[in-house]
Amino acid sequence: MLDDVAQAVLAREEVVRYLGAGAAGVERGGADSPRDRVYGYLEELRTTQRYPIYRALQHPLYPILRKIEKKPEHVHHAVAATRSHRVVYASNHKSHIDYLVEPLALDDNGVRPPLIAAGINLFGGPLGLIHKHVTSAIPIRRNMRDPAYLVTLKAYVAEMLRKHDLFFYPEGGRSYSGELKPIKTGLLHAALESERSDLTVIPVAIAYDLVLEDHILAHQQVKRRQRPFTRELAEMVRYAVGYRSRAFTTFGSPLPVSGLDVHSRTDVLEFSRLVRARIGALYKVLPPAIVAAAMRPSITRRDLESRIDHLLEELAARHANLGVSSGKQAIEEAADALETRGIIVAERGRFRVRERTVLRYYARTIEHLLATPGRTH
Repeated sequence: MLDDVAQAVLAREEVVRYLGAGAAGVERGGADSPRDRVYGYLEELRTTQRYPIYRALQHPLYPILRKIEKKPEHVHHAVAATRSHRVVYASNHKSHIDYLVEPLALDDNGVRPPLIAAGINLFGGPLGLIHKHVTSAIPIRRNMRDPAYLVTLKAYVAEMLRKHDLFFYPEGGRSYSGELKPIKTGLLHAALESERSDLTVIPVAIAYDLVLEDHILAHQQVKRRQRPFTRELAEMVRYAVGYRSRAFTTFGSPLPVSGLDVHSRTDVLEFSRLVRARIGALYKVLPPAIVAAAMRPSITRRDLESRIDHLLEELAARHANLGVSSGKQAIEEAADALETRGIIVAERGRFRVRERTVLRYYARTIEHLLATPGRTH
């Protein structure tokens, strides 16, 4: 028995058109008919949000959340937008912790909870049941090229936007190098084609003093295959020992989509670049990142302070979202944390690099703010 959402998805013009085109027979390379595949993907995507239970999840997750000081910025943009608009939040993606911190920044300020688009690797075992039946996370098969999947996902997102806001990560996954990645337009395009006249997009930037998975991400760098989340979770537990960090979730002003031709590839690409640029500008520049960007294999404290002061002048001229005001402050707030993390070491008045790969990961987190204007990404 199909529920109302499933029936609405199957009735959408693009789905009807796709099924009609495949009605003559089974598509090449597939054992199932187009209709069977659409039904299968629709069942996979179907999700439920139970808000009271969602709020209660904060308690069992307290051992993780207590290690992170949540620092939301400019939440008033979300508060105001949700009063009269359907909102799509587009955020950069640093850590699995993002799925906890960013929705809580909204919930703590009384903003209605959005659906979250998450990689399908997070949907195994008990965590998958929580995502599917409590938080209402939508499992996304990244890089999937099956036309049946793409048309079903697009239609499902459009239908869910009738009743819910959406929070997604247009980079497509966490940044393994630290840098702000190019935007993938699939989900954004699906949201834009939902035919909602009240739709607006809010850019969001998440930044941590220290990313819980920094060593894991930095040493993997290029993700060649999807690892089981349970394996990553075990590694994250290891690096959680002694872990403390602030998490800055910065909300930008809404980007209206009225006047945008959603059927124009050029318009959608230009809009996606605007979203990326806004996310990059909102990104909080924190002490560890600026220390990493200024660091050399071996450097005195005075020289490091001077290099940081120079970088801060450049960032201030670019109107970056600065979370530190001087080289002295940056070193005082970041050096011990980076040394405890095994990334640098202080020896006889000098700082030396111990984990070059991880240090570069943090330096790249603000690379987009220091890049030459006009550089392509």
